[in-house]
Amino acid sequence: MFDVIVIGGGHAGAEAARVCARGGARVALLTMLRDAIGRMSCNPAIGGLAKGNLVKEIDALGGLMGEVTDRAGIQFKVLNRSKGPAVQGPRAQCDRDLYASAVQQILADEPNITIIEDSATSLVHDGKSVSGVILKDGTRLDAPVVIVTTGTFLRALMHSGEVKTVGGRFGEPAAETLSDSLRDLGLKLGRLKTGTPPRVDRTTVDFSKLEEAPGDAKPRPFSIVTDALPLPQVLCHLTYTSAVAHELIRANLNRAPMYSGQIHATGPRYCPSIEDKVVRFAEKERHQVFVEPEGLTHPWLYLNGISTSLPPDVQDAVVRSLPGFENAVIARYGYAVEYDFVNPEQLDPTLQVRGVDGLFLAGQINGTSGYEEAAAQGLLAGINALQKIRGSDPVILRRDQAYAAVMIDDLVTQGTEEPYRMFTSRAEHRLLLGCDSVYERLSPVAERLGILDDERKQRVEQRIARMQRARDAAETSVTPDRETLAWLNVALNEKSSIARLMQRAGFDLAQFTDACENVLPEVAEAFRALSEEESDGVVSQLRYAGYIDRQQREAARQADEEGMQIPADMSYGLPGLSREMVEKLSFVRPVSLGQASRIPGVTPAAISIVRMHLRRGGNRLGDALSS
Repeated sequence: MFDVIVIGGGHAGAEAARVCARGGARVALLTMLRDAIGRMSCNPAIGGLAKGNLVKEIDALGGLMGEVTDRAGIQFKVLNRSKGPAVQGPRAQCDRDLYASAVQQILADEPNITIIEDSATSLVHDGKSVSGVILKDGTRLDAPVVIVTTGTFLRALMHSGEVKTVGGRFGEPAAETLSDSLRDLGLKLGRLKTGTPPRVDRTTVDFSKLEEAPGDAKPRPFSIVTDALPLPQVLCHLTYTSAVAHELIRANLNRAPMYSGQIHATGPRYCPSIEDKVVRFAEKERHQVFVEPEGLTHPWLYLNGISTSLPPDVQDAVVRSLPGFENAVIARYGYAVEYDFVNPEQLDPTLQVRGVDGLFLAGQINGTSGYEEAAAQGLLAGINALQKIRGSDPVILRRDQAYAAVMIDDLVTQGTEEPYRMFTSRAEHRLLLGCDSVYERLSPVAERLGILDDERKQRVEQRIARMQRARDAAETSVTPDRETLAWLNVALNEKSSIARLMQRAGFDLAQFTDACENVLPEVAEAFRALSEEESDGVVSQLRYAGYIDRQQREAARQADEEGMQIPADMSYGLPGLSREMVEKLSFVRPVSLGQASRIPGVTPAAISIVRMHLRRGGNRLGDALSS
């Protein structure tokens, strides 16, 4: 008898299993292949715009993705560094094999996790709750909570040109029957598609014809527990497609599964195949191809930007048309995968299936794309599974509290018909969701839940204290007297706080700290105690303080509707509500008035009717862990 069964050992499953185990639950982790746990199915990289923020949020909540990325990272870079902090995103190129190995080791070291190499063929349920799973050999595993994190494996088919094979990833089988159990529970399933590019033997590439794409000179770790990155940092490279490649692709579209009618599933809008790029952006003369190493000693290169399911002979010709790849040998051809997913509107904000007690879904089964989106869902599904076992209140983060909350709210409120990818533009309060404040926002939640280990807790407290000390020091005022102007090296006409000086264009904190070393030693000491990342965070918080305050006030105004709870069994047959409004509200069953207002097609008039009904007899949310 287990407390939790996790089906799938990918990024979502790993986070879910680990957080439940750390919280004291007995966990069975089911995987069809033990060596595939933590495997990077597609690109060997973690993070990026908004995605990097998700990884930092996972770290702040005690998850493993950031820590593992630091162990396996071979190139670190902050994207959009020249832009404002709200749209910057940390990213790391990883050693594919070391990443999976690190995840496997962390899970193996958890005494509460039992890894079972088998597949779940069906769920044990009575229609209203789950009580376990049935394995391929007929064995039954019992648990009151099941977390399904099957990725791209549900009834999965792989496509390469005209060839179609069963499987969710190269060399791995599909989960053929689990979808039937989900349908038996009344869940609506759809089909999505993803793809991966060819991998090339690095010894067959002429790097002299490629542009170098270096990482940051001072790489920043993802995790707060990482003191120093253990691996050497390497170069990535850049090349481009050409008119030759585009003509080859156009001439063979009839052999591309997405265009021949072989695949009917919907692919990712924001990670299109090279076939899609050539068709949709016909005016473009070339497309970037990032040439990424799969590891320090791995013999393959990953061609980021030319995901494809064209036949092998066409892939050979397209790749050899790239500068530097004239003699390239493809080690593994690109392919597409189509798979079942569950419409996430059928979940509540804890990622539990509405009406099926104890059944949680996380990751690509919910219609998302990307390692980071999956891991964040897995962690929060695991946290809520743990709370359920404990008999404690669920944890529902607010949209002004985490990108993970924005993603989950989008999914369960609006659903998705295509692979969902996180962007900073999806968050209405993105100035509040920067990496600089992630530990202040989320680590207290993890600490109250008892899932933050002592070392991480101590480091979080020290970081928060250092940054607060620096913010306090920045309130020190300087006056435009002769002595001050002699060392300040900043134009000053009136008494001003250091924080106001920081808001000036071109303000250099390092230069300022050196200048005030002898005059304001306590200020200099406060800023010298910060890491480079912490220093940038403090400067950003002070520089954009006015905008941040404005967003905080707006979030506070919205909190009233977010706090107005809608009973789970509420009937929407209210006077004045149209049938359309009743159907939309009844299908999603929002937990709060705020969530109801975000359901596509629900009108402000309908929200007013629901609000009046709740004020007459509704109740309000109590103090939640996330408040």
